[in-house]
Amino acid sequence: MASTENRRITDVGTLKAFAHPLRADLYRLLYLERAATASQLAERVDEAVSLVSYHLRKLAEHGLIEAAERQSADGRERWWQPASDGVTIRDADFRDDPQKAAAHLAATRLFHEQRADRYRRYLDERPAWAPEWNTAAIDSEYLLRLTPAELTAMKGEFEALLDKYAEMGRSAAADGDTEGRENVALYTYGFPFRL
Repeated sequence: MASTENRRITDVGTLKAFAHPLRADLYRLLYLERAATASQLAERVDEAVSLVSYHLRKLAEHGLIEAAERQSADGRERWWQPASDGVTIRDADFRDDPQKAAAHLAATRLFHEQRADRYRRYLDERPAWAPEWNTAAIDSEYLLRLTPAELTAMKGEFEALLDKYAEMGRSAAADGDTEGRENVALYTYGFPFRL
């Protein structure tokens, strides 16, 4: 059974396994679908089922995903689900060694590129979305003067707010309330900079 907590990745092996472009995409799809087969995921990412199965097994070897209960009568299908309610990767877990820090930096760059690609795709597809979605979409920049403690406090409050809305969406979907509901990606960055 999947954990209801976030999985904190603290070792380089798991980080490298997760920071493969296709594996990161497969994990995101499983996170959104909650359970799927390699065939279903292969269709979504336009890759061979055998390749997707290989990458799913790699994610499972590192405890990021796990076998799920069958969702159909076909006994040949193998269902997968995330092993936790998400993953957390923190700089503090990798900064004590140059090789670990380099692996963390490479993973972070990959994730940011994937996020930027997803946002660019939304921008390209924006005319196809209803005006309500385009009005609701967030694209803002705030420049603040904070201490590390203030930024940490703001992060905690923001995460609590996101948890509230994530749970609201999951509960509504579980109750069959799917009308007008779409997947929403929300990216925020908070980092120091100097002029």
